[in-house]
Amino acid sequence: MLGAYSCLLFILGASAANDNITPSQSIRDGETLVSVNGTFELGFFSPGTSAKRYLGIWYKRVSPRTVAWVANRETPLTDQSGLLNVTSKGIVLLDGRDRIFWSSNTSITMKNPVVQLMDSGNLVLTDGNYNSLLWQSFDHPCDTLLPGMKLGRNFKTGMDRHLSSWKSINDPAPGEFSLWIDTHGFPQLVLRKGSVLQYRAGSWNGLGFTGTPPLKENVPLCDYKFVINENEVYYECDAKGPAVSRLWVNQSGLVLRSIWSSQQDVWFLAYYAPLDRCDLYSVCGANARCTTNSSRRCDCLEGFVPKSPNNWSEGCVRERELKCRNGDEFPKYVKLKLPDTSSSWFNASMNLKECSELCSKNCSCTAYANSDVERGGSGCLLWFGDLMDMKEYNDGGQDLYIRIASERGRSVTKKQVGIIIASVLLMAMFIVASLFCIWRKKLKKQGLTKMSHMKEDMELWEFDFASIAKATDNFASYNKLGEGGFGPVYKGTLVEGQEIAVKRLSKGSGQGMEEFKNEVTLIARLQHRNLVKLLGCCIQADESMLIYEYMPNKSLDFFIFDIDWNGLMLTRSSKSHIS
Repeated sequence: MLGAYSCLLFILGASAANDNITPSQSIRDGETLVSVNGTFELGFFSPGTSAKRYLGIWYKRVSPRTVAWVANRETPLTDQSGLLNVTSKGIVLLDGRDRIFWSSNTSITMKNPVVQLMDSGNLVLTDGNYNSLLWQSFDHPCDTLLPGMKLGRNFKTGMDRHLSSWKSINDPAPGEFSLWIDTHGFPQLVLRKGSVLQYRAGSWNGLGFTGTPPLKENVPLCDYKFVINENEVYYECDAKGPAVSRLWVNQSGLVLRSIWSSQQDVWFLAYYAPLDRCDLYSVCGANARCTTNSSRRCDCLEGFVPKSPNNWSEGCVRERELKCRNGDEFPKYVKLKLPDTSSSWFNASMNLKECSELCSKNCSCTAYANSDVERGGSGCLLWFGDLMDMKEYNDGGQDLYIRIASERGRSVTKKQVGIIIASVLLMAMFIVASLFCIWRKKLKKQGLTKMSHMKEDMELWEFDFASIAKATDNFASYNKLGEGGFGPVYKGTLVEGQEIAVKRLSKGSGQGMEEFKNEVTLIARLQHRNLVKLLGCCIQADESMLIYEYMPNKSLDFFIFDIDWNGLMLTRSSKSHIS
């Protein structure tokens, strides 16, 4: 009896290690299914620090565990009593009290149902053979897009396959961010936060998404394809070679492409988006492009001006409204992420010349481009109304032709702008000249002229005797600060209110005019920045005066009375500076 029981346990254990189960088998918590080549494994797990139990699929040879799909992401089990069964109605996940926590919800009754875990990571339900596929996990993705999985909409069934992030590393329930194929207009890949468009990877141009830089792959990962027909629209990456890769959306709102390195046992990040601020949806508003290699991030297209220079989210508006005349121009922009295509029109069979002619004839058409750039370009994309969410790249991107008013209209505007600029310059010159004349008159009124033999970098002024006499109240005794060996010092106030100190040299000093001016120049060059500033001098008839700025902290007294004037010797280098 004991031997028979041991044999039964062995059989059950062996069945749990297979890649499939039938109605006579089940998967309990602690048991797993393993794909035929050992790439993927299905079983029960608890994410992060959570104690809740989920049925999921993960990479068998990757550590730490990387989960690619979760069955009951919104209905976790609270204990380890989980049981996975397959019945004539489909796949069912039960707890210890036979309560259903998740099912494949298959409407067809099957005779010989089989659940199998494929080496692609796809869990499939068939009725006896793979050709009768009734349900697959690839139709119900979570946060990860595996090679062979379709992302997009089936118009016949209404199925819309999209990715949704986990709430957190401890909770695989759908989070804030989701990745979709938007099928309005020309289909494009978009990332939403709730219902708000967060990032737009753009439309497929035959080589890649226009809003995604080309992926530099050392090892070919996939044969990428984007299918558009009357039945469905989808993006798919078919595995190419042994490399293990995945596209996934994390809980922070990043779309990532990761590649597993078996040599280093680590996931390498090949690409992520949004990459920078320019990737955020329409950050510069309508009819503007965003650049990352410029200090000015937002820039209006040619023929447009900012609607609000202080708020780029309002975008740009046309300088002049289009009149729908012959001769409208379509300047070419290169290396662009094409504008939002949700309101665009496309035709896959037209060439660029036909596309240009069609847009020119339609007054509502604002831009055009090839829809496919592979093999020289083909197809036609037309935009109507404002152009949203454009980014300029150093590499990648696409050509776009944008409608603006004709050159004739622009040249009139340029002429008008030239006249305005010339008028402003003339007015500015007149104002500057007037201010200069007023300033000269004011200086003359104050008795000021610049010393003629001074160098340009020396601001020394020659005061007339009348202005100094007026400033000191005719050298009144109550303005006298003191007297040194070379003459008295007076305090004064100039007409404009500046306080000065006037050193009136004695008439018997014996200095000539040129000698005195040279001495003034030397003092100006030798004066220390922490001492009183020499403003200039007054030389008139037999009067010689030095004019300083007035300092009430007695540093002036020290400078005027204690300096050794006889010690000021003119060296050869000093003379060369003065001359």
